[in-house]
Amino acid sequence: MADTASMPAGVEFKAPIHPDFKHILTPEAVAFVAEIERRFGARRRELLAARAEVQAKLDAGWKPDFLPETKEIREKDWTVAPLPEDLKDRRVEITGPTDRKMVINALNSGAYVFMTDFEDANAPTWDNMVRGQVNLYDAVRRTISFDDPISKRQYKLNDKTAVLLVRPRGWHLPEAHMLVDGEPVTGAFFDFGLFFFHNAKAALEHGTGPYFYLPKMEHYLEVRLWNDVFNFAQDTIGIPRGTIKATILIETILAAFQMDEFLWEIRDHSAGLNCGRWDYIFSFIKKFRNDPDFVLPDRGLVTMATHFLTSYSLLLVKICHRRGIHAMGGMAAQIPIRGDEKANAEALEKVRLDKLREVKNGHDGTWVAHPGLVATAKAVFDEHMPGPNQVDRKRDDVNITAADLLKVPEGPITEAGFRQNINVGLLYTEAWLRGNGCVPLYNLMEDAATAEISRTQLWQWVRYNAKRSDGKVIDEDLFKKTLDEEVGKIKHGLNDAARGKAVDAAADLFRKMVLTKEFSEFLTLPAYDYVLSHGG
Repeated sequence: MADTASMPAGVEFKAPIHPDFKHILTPEAVAFVAEIERRFGARRRELLAARAEVQAKLDAGWKPDFLPETKEIREKDWTVAPLPEDLKDRRVEITGPTDRKMVINALNSGAYVFMTDFEDANAPTWDNMVRGQVNLYDAVRRTISFDDPISKRQYKLNDKTAVLLVRPRGWHLPEAHMLVDGEPVTGAFFDFGLFFFHNAKAALEHGTGPYFYLPKMEHYLEVRLWNDVFNFAQDTIGIPRGTIKATILIETILAAFQMDEFLWEIRDHSAGLNCGRWDYIFSFIKKFRNDPDFVLPDRGLVTMATHFLTSYSLLLVKICHRRGIHAMGGMAAQIPIRGDEKANAEALEKVRLDKLREVKNGHDGTWVAHPGLVATAKAVFDEHMPGPNQVDRKRDDVNITAADLLKVPEGPITEAGFRQNINVGLLYTEAWLRGNGCVPLYNLMEDAATAEISRTQLWQWVRYNAKRSDGKVIDEDLFKKTLDEEVGKIKHGLNDAARGKAVDAAADLFRKMVLTKEFSEFLTLPAYDYVLSHGG
């Protein structure tokens, strides 16, 4: 374990501090993180408890609506603070984890923004979390490079690079390797605190700033907590309030009813809202899991063309533009398909049509998962959005009701969709348990949201004995039989003992989470326990 003699009182590390980490885990930086935890950790726990209370209401049949107590905020005219110059044009953003080669390639990709991810595209092993901070420290100072031992190629930054935004973990995730007064520090505070402490002033010196993406919030009081953390952090290191800019991902169904309130709470620090579509689908299933009227079809049929997702996207655009700020579109998860020109062309056409829908709806930018998609997305936005953004397009023609946001999509549950959820869920979870949170599967770049949708749908289908289109009823026996078949397919010809163990562990975890009577809020929490128990 780490030598904590020089660390602040009350702080303990449960993992080694590698020599490469010492300039990140300095006593001063650690004290900063610990102070954030001590000031704000209790509020975070209270807010998580409030989520459980809301879930109990949902389980009893309550349905969300726009909040009566914040009607005045929704109805009165106000705008958020102005953006700095380097955030005014965000037409293409690329996302990915914090590993060194990825950071360089993403910053060099031609995208306008790179959202580097400590959350869903990252498995939170100790090495991943702190080495990611090392990589971003070097990226902000433009000293980052990487010598690939396989290709012998050296990677370094181009003269012109994307603007860096950082996504810390959601409120629910702890960082178990650092204890403050005997309890794990909040993962979000660890990620934000270390990056901000080391890099806020350096970013400003390089003509940019400390910019963030904030995930998975469910209530405007959770946004208020972030805003208070931002004010404390800026005051502590001596930079003006409002220097931090943050884009909030609207990726929970409850957040969709509070988008005005989210922007109001963070109005001095706001860089807009983003359609986090995959987690939004996961949240929709999860929150209404105990209502048999909310059983969804194959996840491949739950596209942005469905009524509830189109409604959420349009409402986000209308609200953001009314408040004078960017409405960011969602992720194109496709990756280039080498060696199959026809399949690659079809994938790029799907990306083009997705981005065309977004720009025509009024979005000011969009996400891609791979550098090979930047040009396709950029061409669509260049053609239909000649200015840096289209915030002036107010979309007063849009009128979205609570019923629009809660309309359940219809369609079949097929054997292929059933098996896909099991197969992809297993493959992603297996990779995550081995420390990889960004996984290419079947020509798509997947993160934790994919596995969450997969296992949540499976739980729901088994719970309600949903009938497949072939007439078979999805019960526990069918799930267990099909799971064993998919495990056998994955392990067939696998000569890697470590991967074989990870497949078995993923299958065990997946089986328990699908068949449990008490639904687990996040797959990543028990998966994190597994990683910790295996030295990760």
